[in-house]
Amino acid sequence: MSVLGTGGLASIANILAGAETLAVGMRYFHINKNKYHNPIINVDKLWSLLGSEVRETAAKDTSKAPVLDVTKYGYFKVVGNGHIPAQPLIVKAKLFTKRAEKKILEAGGACLLTA
Repeated sequence: MSVLGTGGLASIANILAGAETLAVGMRYFHINKNKYHNPIINVDKLWSLLGSEVRETAAKDTSKAPVLDVTKYGYFKVVGNGHIPAQPLIVKAKLFTKRAEKKILEAGGACLLTA
C-alpha cells in the first residue's frame, strides 16, 4: 500500500500528464526563413554555369571578359573553394567570401555586388 494513497497517485499522474503538454515546440516567434536562405556556389563551378562554348571564345578573345550573374542560376553567395582558371570573368552575386574575391581578382576578373 502506498503512503500517498490513491488520491496522491492520481494527482501525481495529473502533474506528469500536464508536464507533457507544457512542451510548446519551436519558440522562435515570427521566424523569417528567407533571412537565412543563402545558396552557395564554389569558384571552381562558375565556368560550368557558362558552358564550354563561352569558355572557348573567352580564351581566344581576352579583351572581353564574360559576365556571369549567379543569382539567375539560383545562387546568392560565391565561396572560394577550388581552383579557378586564369581567364578573366566578371561575376555578379549578392555575397562574396574574401577567398573567392581574391581568386577572381587574381584571375583578372571582377566581383560586382547586386541587391
